Amino acid sequence: MPDGRFRKALRRLTADDDDLAAEELAGRAEQHGACHIADAPSRTPVCLHGVVQSVTIRPRGGVPALEAELYDGTATVYVTWLGRRRIEGVKPGVSLIAEGRLADADHGRRTMYNPAYRLLPAKD
Repeated sequence: MPDGRFRKALRRLTADDDDLAAEELAGRAEQHGACHIADAPSRTPVCLHGVVQSVTIRPRGGVPALEAELYDGTATVYVTWLGRRRIEGVKPGVSLIAEGRLADADHGRRTMYNPAYRLLPAKD
């Protein structure tokens, strides 16, 4: 077995399950042409891929806002749709691609407001 494959096999045997899941999720972002959340620049159009961890409704200035926590294995970003209480299909465990601009808002939380999005099948 070549040295690189041996190291990879050894890593899989000794790594924590959460670490392996994060690595797999980060690899899927690249398959979809998305950048990693940890590397995504602010105030520049980006494409992100991840899994929705949680969905909440947080009013902003008296207007409802649906907020989804998106995780890609490298970091978390909050995807917020202003004026929405619910979006069909956006729920915890769903894989999605979001396109828009990242803002460093809400006490250092990275947030993407009103992104274009696409829900992905369970295997993606």
